[in-house]
Amino acid sequence: MFPMKSYGLELRDTAGNSINKSILGMPKESDWVMYAPYTDKTLMRNFLAYTLSQQTGHWAARCHFVEVVLNGYYIGVYVFMEKIKRNANRVNIVKMDKTSIAGDDVTGGYIFSLDKDPNAWISKFSPPNNSQSIVHYSYVYPKAEDVVPEQKAYIKSYVDSFETVLAANNFADTINGYRKFIDVNSFMDYFFINEVSRNVDAYRLSSFFYKDRNSKNSKIFAGPVWDYDLAFRNADYCNGSNTDGWAFEFNKVCPGDGAGLVPFWWSSFMKDTVYTDQLRCRWKAFRQTVLSEENIYHLVDSIYSLVGEAQQRHFQQWPVLGEYIWPNPQPIPTSYNGEIDALKNWMHQRLEWMDNNMPNNGACADALTGSDNIEIKISPNPLSSELKVQVNSKTNQSVKIRVVDMMGRSMMTRDFNIAVGHNDLIIPSSNWTRGMYVVRFVFASGDKAVRKVLKN
Repeated sequence: MFPMKSYGLELRDTAGNSINKSILGMPKESDWVMYAPYTDKTLMRNFLAYTLSQQTGHWAARCHFVEVVLNGYYIGVYVFMEKIKRNANRVNIVKMDKTSIAGDDVTGGYIFSLDKDPNAWISKFSPPNNSQSIVHYSYVYPKAEDVVPEQKAYIKSYVDSFETVLAANNFADTINGYRKFIDVNSFMDYFFINEVSRNVDAYRLSSFFYKDRNSKNSKIFAGPVWDYDLAFRNADYCNGSNTDGWAFEFNKVCPGDGAGLVPFWWSSFMKDTVYTDQLRCRWKAFRQTVLSEENIYHLVDSIYSLVGEAQQRHFQQWPVLGEYIWPNPQPIPTSYNGEIDALKNWMHQRLEWMDNNMPNNGACADALTGSDNIEIKISPNPLSSELKVQVNSKTNQSVKIRVVDMMGRSMMTRDFNIAVGHNDLIIPSSNWTRGMYVVRFVFASGDKAVRKVLKN
């Protein structure tokens, strides 16, 4: 839909056969991508996501910024990058052929995805917030035209088993639960890249997963990351440019989106306190290194310096600065410097929101400081569905919560047990009418609090 086109490239010899060659110092391969950052006026959103993922310890496409002249015609700054592909230097899983149909051979390796134009199996589980929708997978490796029936049956059965266990009551069991099927750290790191960038396509489109042969590793890994041109404040729909809110809760914001919805995996993970304990620790560690503002700004500044001269030619060819190119959010910067400043300012606010809203429980929980014993946050406010209450407590104790309307009529009274650190409490509010409500808290410690909330 854009006048500046992206390209896929395949290297061939004079006989027309694919050949592997190194380009710009990257490992030898035949398949490459030349990405056109037309709607991404920073020119660097994909580079940022891929590099941050690499720094967390995972393979992601290596990138080089280039200027392209096609048939003597200047067409701008491009990002020359690796394509997601099974290869010892890319997604390093076992090679399969049509005879890999039994025993250990049939167990891997596979790459599958959630994306547009799906061609594989349908999940047995509907996505959250839309029971009429479906989650439909795609074959990536082996390709749809190459995968044989035994391989189709195996990978579908394996993912089905993972989802069935994840949907069961004992899903969080550390021995027999979902951890049997997935590499948890890879899923957490994938979560961080998608959430730091507030990727509007996260978890539902251009979402890749891979599984190696059981004799090497039987777990499903999340990734590689791919396609972040609409991330980092570059989507004006479905809250895509907001600095607040979780990208994995996309279905609550846009439950009718026809391009695809987020599977139930991610909301289920967040109900497992062992998972959120580990997530908190991993987040705090990365915030000191890979996901520190210092590191992210260093990457941004490095590319700004690299493309400083070239971007002038690029935007002379494509005079889009200050212009709305779908789906740029408002306000639209009028200069390249303005685009970089907007990106940095957004990143600062996004990281701050995530620091304040990452589950705060377990060994790495931040304890309350000073004289306060209790910290209470209510969201959303105004609310349209259920009311979420976040309570941070210095001690294990109970709390009585009572909700009254402005006429003093009781809407709900309920006791909750809360633990040291962060607690998420849910208060049903679907039967409340529009108006203001008062939420009263009485803690066993003697602390009391009152909050007001508006129902739309």
